[in-house]
Amino acid sequence: MKQLLFLPLFFLAFTTFSQDNAYNLIPFPAQFSGQTGQFTLSASTKIVVTPKDAAQAAAAQLLTNYLKTNTGLTIPLTLATPSMAKGKHLFFAVHKAKRVGPEGYTLAVTPDRVTIEAETPKGYFYAVQTLMQLTNPVAKQIPACQILDRPRYAYRGIMVDVARHFMPVSFIKKHIDLMAMHKMNTFHWHLTDDQGWRIEIKKYPKLTQIGSKRAETLVGHYAQNFPQQYDKTPYGGFYTQDEIKDVVRYATARHVTIVPEIEMPGHAVAALAAYPEYSCDPIKKYAVGTTWGVYDDVFCPTEPTFTFLQDVLTEVFALFPGKHVHIGGDECPKTAWKQSTFCQNLIKKLKLKNEDELQSYIIRRIEKFVTGKGRAIIGWDEILEGGLAPNATVMSWRGTEGGIEAARQKHNVVMTPGAFCYLDKYQANPAQEPMSIGGYLPLETVYSYEPTSAELTPDQQKYIQGVQANLWTEYLKTPEAVEYMLWPRAVAIAEIAWMPKQAGPRNFEDFAARLKAHLPHLDRLSVNYAKRLLDIRAETQFSDAGGSVSRDAAPRQLQVRLNKLDSDSKIFYTLNGKEATPASTEYLAPITLTKTTTVKAVTIPGETPFSETFFIHRAKGRPYTYTENPRTDSDAKKLTDGQVAQAPQSVREWVEVTGKDLDFTIDLGEIKPVTKVSANFLKKVLFGYFPPTSVEVALSRDGQDFKEAIAQPVTYPLEGPWAIMSVVADFKTSKARYVRIRAKNAGPMPAALSFRPNKATTLAIDEVIVD
Repeated sequence: MKQLLFLPLFFLAFTTFSQDNAYNLIPFPAQFSGQTGQFTLSASTKIVVTPKDAAQAAAAQLLTNYLKTNTGLTIPLTLATPSMAKGKHLFFAVHKAKRVGPEGYTLAVTPDRVTIEAETPKGYFYAVQTLMQLTNPVAKQIPACQILDRPRYAYRGIMVDVARHFMPVSFIKKHIDLMAMHKMNTFHWHLTDDQGWRIEIKKYPKLTQIGSKRAETLVGHYAQNFPQQYDKTPYGGFYTQDEIKDVVRYATARHVTIVPEIEMPGHAVAALAAYPEYSCDPIKKYAVGTTWGVYDDVFCPTEPTFTFLQDVLTEVFALFPGKHVHIGGDECPKTAWKQSTFCQNLIKKLKLKNEDELQSYIIRRIEKFVTGKGRAIIGWDEILEGGLAPNATVMSWRGTEGGIEAARQKHNVVMTPGAFCYLDKYQANPAQEPMSIGGYLPLETVYSYEPTSAELTPDQQKYIQGVQANLWTEYLKTPEAVEYMLWPRAVAIAEIAWMPKQAGPRNFEDFAARLKAHLPHLDRLSVNYAKRLLDIRAETQFSDAGGSVSRDAAPRQLQVRLNKLDSDSKIFYTLNGKEATPASTEYLAPITLTKTTTVKAVTIPGETPFSETFFIHRAKGRPYTYTENPRTDSDAKKLTDGQVAQAPQSVREWVEVTGKDLDFTIDLGEIKPVTKVSANFLKKVLFGYFPPTSVEVALSRDGQDFKEAIAQPVTYPLEGPWAIMSVVADFKTSKARYVRIRAKNAGPMPAALSFRPNKATTLAIDEVIVD
């Protein structure tokens, strides 16, 4: 038999070790060797366990249940005896070499037997997860292989927020099953926030009687309408302590630890609505939050408040046996503390420098209490501000800097930066996606993340305990919506967290191939995952007269390049407006367009048909220069690339300038007739995106003397939904080489937006079409 091998991942997905064997494991094992042949399951097969070994028996029973459901075979558990040793069975045994660790295992599959060895219940459990993925339920076969496996990180987590939208116990259990299936071991349960308190606390019943219910909920996206609209429908929900105990038991059986989050000192409006006496203004009437964003009202650090928080945590500890409790600590406004005589006197009494150190004082007191109960706290990286509590674990979400700094201070860290791990962002074209908070985070970007920074020394790197995916539910009202955002991007996080770096560099093409084969496992569990692996994406490029593509060559032809994540499927397209089918033209090379054209395409097999209009005009692919560079579009390509922004939800496709006018000149390359110039601007007033007050379009033959300037006033109501606004300048037949556009910034936020008065506004512009 072959020895265990380290194989580079790009090799694995495209390798079969016999004609019938393929290995599409996720997450992929630390060490792996494919073998020839298969082990065949039959009615005579048995699962053999060591007598009086409860861990083996539990994992074996899980395997038995899986095989019965998926192969139809009832394979009994049998205690090991000398007579069983030579049979063609599945054997569980203790790993005596002690080289796999607390969550590791070895798995050996030959045509004659299957052997699972581990040191702990977790090891047996994860071995069975691997075996279930390997099993072909139709052929009733397991491909021969040898595996030695252990995780890279001790902490492998997913956070789900149930404060904004409540999720039923049935969903929570299904989510735990999916985590366990992917060898993730920590469920971060975000239970409290401004918009709802979701955990029963018996000593303080009003937390759920009042704090779990909001009067109504914001309609649409936070920035979608001005003024904002509400559904006028009460919303609520919470978990009883009996329900939580049931979920904890369920998770424990699947080796998933639950980390509850009780937010403090900010994100506390739901609690203050129930118990205003713990605020800095007890006379004020608080209401559970009905919109998203940060509220100024926070806990006031009085002795009664600390008693309240400690009482709550005491009941939380009784429900959750894990070591850690998450205390939030993020996005805590200091306004209430600055205005509070008590807080200002406390700052002086404690000789603190400012409100940041007051927050640190609160976290340190809570940390001391938690430590005294034999537990430990985790907090978002804001707990670094003002000084870090001695035994706190930092969850780094505002980029990677907080995690790096905490590791340098010798604190444990869980990495969860928004750019890679916040799965509430769009994963495809926002125009074709359900409502999301914004941003863009496709599957391949998630998979590219490396949690352990090279900036850290080897000694500091050991403080990086793991990685976590986060999902906030402001715009996710149902379990199906949550699943759509989590999966399969959370699968990428699972592999990042599990697969040791020594196994070779991660290769996305290999991962995508294994993921495609893995998706039927999600289908079997009725998971509403996003089928974006087969999506078609488009980019434009420009070729010279000879057809070669060059940044320096004068562009002559616009070409559309189609691509997809899945390397196996084919793309078919049309240019005549008809829907694409397998009978359409197969895409083999970039498509050259000579006029404005709608390209429609489909993958076979595929999910979402592709359709986008590409604009051919006199400025296509032409260079332009800014008087002052914007914060986006560093390579000056977005405004003439032939692609027009399709939705206001995400600003990824737009060029942005904040607090100043926009001024740029396009070089058409030669003097040409110009009859019309048009451009789109974004209106999203609650996020500060305002169309210009006027747009001046001027033409020139030499780039020095500009004439025929047309100053277009732009009028629009402040009220209403977000929108894409078009500005058009019509000329009589003119000739020019240069087109200059000056757009006037709208100035500071108007008084009507009282929460952001005098804040600078942003101009966002897209494709400039010159006809």
